[in-house]
Parts: sequence; structure tokens; C-alpha cells
Amino acid sequence: MLMHIDNDYNRFRQIIKGKIKDNLRKYISSGEMIGRKGKDLISIPLPQIDIPRFRFGENGKGGASQGEGEPGTPVGGDDDAEGQGQAGNQPGQHLREVELTLDELAEIIGEELELPNIEPRGKKQIVTEKDRYSGISRVGPESLRHFKKTFREALKRQIISGQFNIDKPQIIPIRDDFRYRSWKTTSLPESNAVIIYMMDVSGSMWDEQKHIVRLETFWIDTWLQYQYKGLSTRYIIHDAQAGEVDRDTFFTVRENGGTVISSAYELCARVIEADYPSDEWNIYAFHFSDGDNWSREDNKACAEILHSRLLPRVNLFGYGQVESTYGSGEFIDFLDEHVKSEHENVVLSYIPDKDAIYDSIKDFLGKGK
Repeated sequence: MLMHIDNDYNRFRQIIKGKIKDNLRKYISSGEMIGRKGKDLISIPLPQIDIPRFRFGENGKGGASQGEGEPGTPVGGDDDAEGQGQAGNQPGQHLREVELTLDELAEIIGEELELPNIEPRGKKQIVTEKDRYSGISRVGPESLRHFKKTFREALKRQIISGQFNIDKPQIIPIRDDFRYRSWKTTSLPESNAVIIYMMDVSGSMWDEQKHIVRLETFWIDTWLQYQYKGLSTRYIIHDAQAGEVDRDTFFTVRENGGTVISSAYELCARVIEADYPSDEWNIYAFHFSDGDNWSREDNKACAEILHSRLLPRVNLFGYGQVESTYGSGEFIDFLDEHVKSEHENVVLSYIPDKDAIYDSIKDFLGKGK
């Protein structure tokens, strides 16, 4: 019975992954998959999928396959009647939250976007110790008791001793039947990696543009965390001046000042020079803006910082330009003409709306740097 349940559950998980793959573009652009992260899990609302379970019907009610209907017709009434009528005590239609680990989600992203695995550049590695359950022992703490193997041992003992009654099966483990998971501590090398996010928070960047940035950075984080187990993240915001902030501030603050992009690039360069030697760290810098900058002179200052201090040190520099009613949108053209042509580790991506996030992620991560 346990084996059948495991097989059914694994088959159900494959169905879930298939549904996610089929609708990945929609989930990425709508943000439906970002329910919560927990420690390593996120919730993914998937409509019209139920976890397999036993259900008890009511006496006197019709069973399955009775009455008229076509395959795929929802059970329980007319779709047009949703939300009508008086309050009642019958269940409605709900979304099921299905948990996937971030690694499982990253695998789906990698397969569907055809992302190559990243080859780490930094030489220095963090060595961490990880406990891996690798065997079964007769002794151990109760919290690690392996119930399936314990009952299997009890069943074997009762059959051999003639105590097992097939007509009235009852399995009662004794102390000698108990089995426990055992572990082995292994040392795992982990490549150093850091992501530095920069975002324009001037008056022309509104909540809609920030929402696009939040969704995109979630997927970038998910993929890079899958590739690097030792990952740090830093956040820089700027209007006419730049400052380093925490994650919550990065996604919520909005200023009313002008825009001097070079202030963010200057701060990013100082952070890298102070904390992340390029021969020891894999460095990723991403900048999001609406393409509006104070002056052409500041554009030139940005190019100088990129050429001399950032691009020689980073694995990848990604610039994402979101559409804004108030932004000029000229900066991406400047970078394309004066920076990108000279450096292979520069990726430019135009993000007019949420539907473009899917392709933008592929732009940024598709080179495997």
C-alpha cells in the first residue's frame, strides 16, 4: 500500500511539473507562483488540480458517470452561476497550493528557457559541511526512526516466527525491530557568488515598473541560487544619488528627485573593489531603469565606469529597461552603441510590460556566464 501511495504521489508531482511547464510564461508574467518562499519552499496556486485523497459521499446522492455531460465539464453546476444566489453550506471552487522546492522550480526554468549551466569564474571556494542520510542503523534518536523499515522488520520477524495472521493482520514492532536513519558528514565546495541589484527609484519609476523588477529579480535569484550554493545579494537604489539598502527598502521606496545613473555605477564599483575580488568571486550586476538619465555627460561617466571598473570584474552586467510614461528611454540605446559592442559580458534587455519578463530572463541568463 505504501509503495502504491508513493507511486501515485510521484506521478501527481510529475503532473504538477507538467502543468507548470505548460503555463510557465503566464506564471512568470503574472507572479502567480510567488506565494511564499518559507525557508526553501514556495507555494504555486494551480487551478483545478486536486491532491489524491479518499472522499466520502452522501447517502442517496447519484454516483459518478450518472446524468448527461461531456468530458471536461465542471462538476457542480453552471459556470455562469458563479457568485450568484444566497449564502449556503456547500463547498465552492478553490485553488490548490502545491509546494515545490526552489531547486525543483529552477530545474523547470532551466529546461523551459533552455538555460545553460553556469561555469564558475571565481577561484576561491567556500567549504561547507553537510549531513547526508546515507544508511540505516539499529540505534538512533526517535526523531530519526525509519517507520517503513521498522514495520518491515516487524513483519519479517512475525512471519518467520509464525505470529503473523493473514486473516487478521496486526504488526506490532518490538525494540529489536526499530531502524533509524544514519548520516555521514561530507565537505562540499561552494563557489562564491554575489548579485548586486541596482534600481532607479526616481519620480518616473512607479509601482508598476517596480513590480516588473521584483518579478524579474525573483527568477534571476532562483536560477543563480540553483547554480551557486554560496550566494550573496546586495541592493543599491538611486535617483540623483545612490545608496545601499536592504531588500524590503529596495522594492518599496520611491523618491521624487532626478536621475544620475553614474552614482549607482560608482557605488557598485566601490562595493566590488572593497568586498569582492574578481579572482575569488563570481560577480553579477543588474541595473533596472526606465532609461531616463540627467545628461549626456552622465551617460559618458557611466560608460567610463563600466569600461574601466565594472566590466573587467563581473561575470555579467545586465541592464533591464522598463517602459515608463515619463522616462525618455534613451539609455539602452546609448549602452548598445558605446558599451555592448566592446564587451561580451554585457546584456541589454528591453522590458515593456510583464509579458516580456519571460524573454528578458532568457536574455540575461541564456549565455551561461
